Amino acid sequence: MPVYMLQDEVLDFPPVNQATKDGLLAIGGDLSPERLLVAYSSGIFPWYTEGEPILWWALDPRMVMKPTDLKITKSLWKTIESNKYSCSFDADFEGVIRACATVPRTDDQTEEEEDQDEPSPWISEDMIAAYCELHDIGMAHSVEVYQENELVGGLYGVSIGKVFCAESMFHTRTDASKVALYNLCQFLIKNNIELIDAQQETRHMRRMGAAPIPRKEFMKTLKGLINEESLVGNWGDGSAEFLKLEVSS
Repeated sequence: MPVYMLQDEVLDFPPVNQATKDGLLAIGGDLSPERLLVAYSSGIFPWYTEGEPILWWALDPRMVMKPTDLKITKSLWKTIESNKYSCSFDADFEGVIRACATVPRTDDQTEEEEDQDEPSPWISEDMIAAYCELHDIGMAHSVEVYQENELVGGLYGVSIGKVFCAESMFHTRTDASKVALYNLCQFLIKNNIELIDAQQETRHMRRMGAAPIPRKEFMKTLKGLINEESLVGNWGDGSAEFLKLEVSS
């Protein structure tokens, strides 16, 4: 199946059922806030290595999780109750995304199996700039986890309607990324945001409560949630408000 080549002046994407078997849907375009919001609203996300053209994906199956389905082990609960970590929202978005880009990933392992992988090569300077711009307009958000004022874990993603599209997480201390996910889920539940789109299946997210569903089912669910009001603004300082967005394509 041929892959669709995006035109710079047109924000439209082809239907997701035109993606290749591995989920590649389109090539090219840009990372403007307008195009990114259209993409996420359409069940599509960018993922590519620096030096390549921008690649857009619509995976089948899709990894998702309800915030209420988060699995908390006894050891994680012990960490949460110890209060050795503090947590904030949208306090250092750029710090979190840069850490996700540079801290070696262990997301597919238990945090006791500290065989270090390579950092995330797809979070290029262009990606960092694009998501920081989304953050500036109140659409991308971060969760920061600190230990003694040091950023030791966190995650970031894009929130539209009642969906949080999770992009990446990191940790440099045991359980720090899990604490970030726990605090995110508590926040989403409080604000009636019903679904986390984890995109690709990993053992880590499966252990935390996520599960793969067919793309057709995901798109049906997404359509019902994406048109709800979005919580726009800074999630940490109380200034965010629910707004009805018109995402043009």
